[in-house]
Amino acid sequence: MRLAPLTRLPPAVLGIVREAARLILRRPVVGVAIAARVPDGRWVLIRRVDTGTWALPGGTLEWGETIRELIPRELLEEAGVKVRAVGKLVGVFSRPDRDSRFHGVTIVVTCEVETPSQPPANFLEIEEVGLFADIDLPPELGMGTGDMLTAARADTQSPIIE
Repeated sequence: MRLAPLTRLPPAVLGIVREAARLILRRPVVGVAIAARVPDGRWVLIRRVDTGTWALPGGTLEWGETIRELIPRELLEEAGVKVRAVGKLVGVFSRPDRDSRFHGVTIVVTCEVETPSQPPANFLEIEEVGLFADIDLPPELGMGTGDMLTAARADTQSPIIE
């Protein structure tokens, strides 16, 4: 009977391999959520295909990408909108149970955008784009969007939210 190659490693080496894998594979993912508003003040939300819930557009930071580069890329991909002006930091959200896919650390920023002019490019992830006034926000918001919008609507900078 042949043993898997890793089981033939000395226990000390195997321990180092396990620890390295844990450190590399079990790290929180850094992402950005964009509390974007069109000129008339309505919020831009996306309906996610995987959960069916409404959420802020955004995504994970690519290797070598800055947050300022991520913002227009994700807004165009997910909501079909172009940036008019990047706003300010709303806060950093890090509660591990916000996203069932992974532990995400999400930086939330405000942004002024044009009205959507094209469909989302990422149709596998985004079902639709909606514009909502404060009083018309959907009752069920996904991925911690409720807390993020509450912080954005408060119009104060709270660097660490959770």
